[in-house]
Amino acid sequence: MDKTTKALSQLPLALQKEIQEHSQLVSLPRNTEILTQGQYVKVVPLVIGGLIKVFTRSQDKELLLYYIRPEESCIMSFSAAIKNEKSHVFASTSENTTALLLPTDKLIMWTKEYTELNTLFFSLYKMRYDDLVDTIEQIVFHKLDYRLYEYLKEKILITQLNPIKISHREIANELGTAREVISRALKKLENEGKLKQHQASIEVF
Repeated sequence: MDKTTKALSQLPLALQKEIQEHSQLVSLPRNTEILTQGQYVKVVPLVIGGLIKVFTRSQDKELLLYYIRPEESCIMSFSAAIKNEKSHVFASTSENTTALLLPTDKLIMWTKEYTELNTLFFSLYKMRYDDLVDTIEQIVFHKLDYRLYEYLKEKILITQLNPIKISHREIANELGTAREVISRALKKLENEGKLKQHQASIEVF
């Protein structure tokens, strides 16, 4: 399989060749955990196709931090790898995903040799920073029904599917709340005409 991506094609040819030689292209099924909080980062994923979610977990509750889309990488994994620190987050596939796994030992060396790679990851850092600020603003300043509606719209935008197949439990996990709370909020939004619940999916208007 070809390891070339639009993001990598902008890098120097010498670096592209090294990435081709030392990285691993993998196909991961949905719900595959690729990074665990507290472990050292051995590889940094670059998504080719599919979707990875990055989240934190505490007391059996999860909170979605951001998604990694095609042509993007995990900046928090990158940061932990560069500093040789344990990961502060979890990462798992939200759908069947193809990813290029960049070995951290090589990645550290490449960042020292190629400024273009640093530029790529700094641009991703800016995107993830904006995502995290948006998440904090929604938690602090908006009610759950607003957060839920925005979450569902983003899901549709990312997956290009409407209705989307998703359970109340999965939504609750990603928004860091209880399933019963999500069920009540979904019913409220449905009564307001903003969505329609089907047996195994949700359609958003």
